[in-house]
Formats: sequence, C-alpha cells, structure tokens
Amino acid sequence: MENSTFKREIASGLKATWVGLILNIALVIVKVWAGIVGRSQALLADGIHSLSDLFSDFVVMLGLKWGRRGEDEDHHFGHARIETLSSMIVGILLLVTALGLAYNAIQGIYRHDQVTPGRITIYVAIASIVLKEGLYWYTRRVAERIRSLALIANAWHHRTDALSSVAVLIGVTAAHFNPAWAVADSIAALAVTWFIARVGLDLIWRAFKEVADTAPDKKVLDQLSVQAAEVDGVRQVHDVRARHSGTQIFVEMHIVVDPSLTVYNGHKIAATVKYRLLNEIPDVTRVIIHVDPVSKDNVPK
Repeated sequence: MENSTFKREIASGLKATWVGLILNIALVIVKVWAGIVGRSQALLADGIHSLSDLFSDFVVMLGLKWGRRGEDEDHHFGHARIETLSSMIVGILLLVTALGLAYNAIQGIYRHDQVTPGRITIYVAIASIVLKEGLYWYTRRVAERIRSLALIANAWHHRTDALSSVAVLIGVTAAHFNPAWAVADSIAALAVTWFIARVGLDLIWRAFKEVADTAPDKKVLDQLSVQAAEVDGVRQVHDVRARHSGTQIFVEMHIVVDPSLTVYNGHKIAATVKYRLLNEIPDVTRVIIHVDPVSKDNVPK
C-alpha cells in the first residue's frame, strides 16, 4: 500500500514536470523567434533565460525519480536527500539567473538603449505571463499534495519566469509606443531580480538546513514530547531529537518508565509511543525509542 502511494506521488510529480518541460520548450522557441523578428532584446534574453528552465526540469525529474526511492543496502535511510539536493540546485539556478538579469538591466540603464519592438513582442510576453503563472499554480498544487520540496522549487521557478515576462511586457510596451521610454524595460527587470534572488536564497537555505540536519521547528518538537508523554506508562520524556530527510521526519527520544516493569512491558510501551507518533504527527516516518527506568537522575519533578 505504501509503495503504491509513493508510485502515485512520483507519477504526479513527473507528470507536472513533463507538462512544464514541454511548455518551456515551446516558449523558448517562440520567445527567441519573436525577439528576433520583433527586434526586442528583452524578449530574446527572456527566451534564452527560459533555457535554464529546461535544465531545472531535468534536475527535478532526477530528484523525484531517485529521491523517493526507499531503503536499500547502500542507503539505509532512503534516498530523500537526492530530492533535497535537486531543490538546492534549482535555488542556485534562480540566484544565478537573478544576477544575470540584474547585470543586463544595469547595462541597459547605463547605455540608455533605444529599441522599438514590434507588436508581436507584446502578444508573446502576455502569453508567456499567462502560461507560466498557470503552470506555477498547477505545479504548486501537485507539490503540496505530494510534499515535494524540489517540485515547490520548480513551481517558484515558473513564477519567476512569469515575473520576468512582466518586466519584458512593461519594457516592450513602453518602447513600442514611445521609444524614449525604452529604459523602463531595464528598470522593471532590475526590480524583479530582487524577488527572484530572494526565492533562490530561500530555497538554498532550506535545503542547506536539511543537509546540515537542522532540527524541525520547536512546535514540532514540543508536539512529539506531548504525544509521547500522554501514553500510559510513560513517566517522562527527554532527549528528543529530530531531523528532516526530504519530506520525512526522523525522530529519536528517551522515555522513562517504571523500573519494575519487565522488558516485554517496557518494549510494549515504547511500541505504543512509536505507533502514536507515526500516526498523529504528519511526515514522521521513522521513530527510535530508548527506554530508561526511573532513577534519581531522571525522576519526574
């Protein structure tokens, strides 16, 4: 049952990524063609920028296909970190893209470029905004349903493309109707790069925290302690540790029980705690319980 659920999640994630990949290929072709025919450097650059989406899609596919595999002889804790790594790569791509767009925008402002784009560039920019924003919402819904950080990263990549196209639309529209306003393209693009850079940095930071085994939020840790303490026979809970691995949370904790209990009964209490944590707290998939007898060092106050 669990394997079939994973297979459905992977299939949904791959489908969303394939849709984005096919749409990105079409947009690259159309943007480059319209940029050349319509004499718009901004749209041509946007088309070249869209090439990074193709690499991003391939990275996400790799993360979904390999990152959601279960345990094997060489990976005792599964392959979830592959998906984390893929989301970090997408974040780096966003950051590099933002720096490149910022550089081009500053260059355009400095040179006071005067370009008169054709009307076709306006239509293509509008179509790109609509399609990429729609792709963002579609990919994000799938990502939230299967809890995929890599797919969420790719969804934000789609949105940053839509925002880049907004800057292009402002620029080509202004330049088309009044060549003296051509610098508006560069100014708008420069403003958008800040948003793109923030998203990229956020994705990199989140992935880095996971690779560094940063603990979940205190709220999650408190919830783990509370759920364990409510099990009959548990006198105290201490040394609660947890870390993320992809969408999963691995937990390790100590519980204090009556020292007169048999090993069997102590193990039974631990099994109950484990079952409760796995079923009551989302994303918890692995729990290790250490059973300690009541002593002067851990007696509840």
